[in-house]
Amino acid sequence: MTTICSVKFNGKTAIAGDGQVTLGEKVIAKATSKKIRRIYHDRVVIGFAGGVADAVSLQELLEQKLESFNGDLRRAAVELAQVWRKDATLQKLNAMLIAFDQHDLLLISGNGEVLEPDENVVAIGSGGNFAQAAAVALVRHTTNLSAKEIAHEAVMIASGIDVFTDNYISTDEL
Repeated sequence: MTTICSVKFNGKTAIAGDGQVTLGEKVIAKATSKKIRRIYHDRVVIGFAGGVADAVSLQELLEQKLESFNGDLRRAAVELAQVWRKDATLQKLNAMLIAFDQHDLLLISGNGEVLEPDENVVAIGSGGNFAQAAAVALVRHTTNLSAKEIAHEAVMIASGIDVFTDNYISTDEL
């Protein structure tokens, strides 16, 4: 499992994710994985939780949809969710995505959901609830942190609580 957290704050959107990859519930296979990527001409940033191969398949499908809709993230995400929900093969994929561009911050799930988060904070993965709570608190009560710093700190807090989240954290920001 993992923790990915994204924050839209003071005109910027940032994402942070840990690097731990686990096999089952007992083995850490890798501690430095990168689960955040830029796609569609570096104009869209995604973060994923779940099976890596499944997430890569979804990334490729989202990129195809972005190409089809000239970079319109909201429309591409809705189309991806519809296909994901209806296609029997895609339904077996075990992953969730956070995607954002200059305008939108979205959670995309295999249940057909495309959600724009309340309070401009969204998190996924095993430590997602911890990171989301931390990020919401930081957004509500900070004046001197950036979106990137808030997202990073939220995942760092989750890494101290969730055994499937480590403190090797990568970030990105638009």
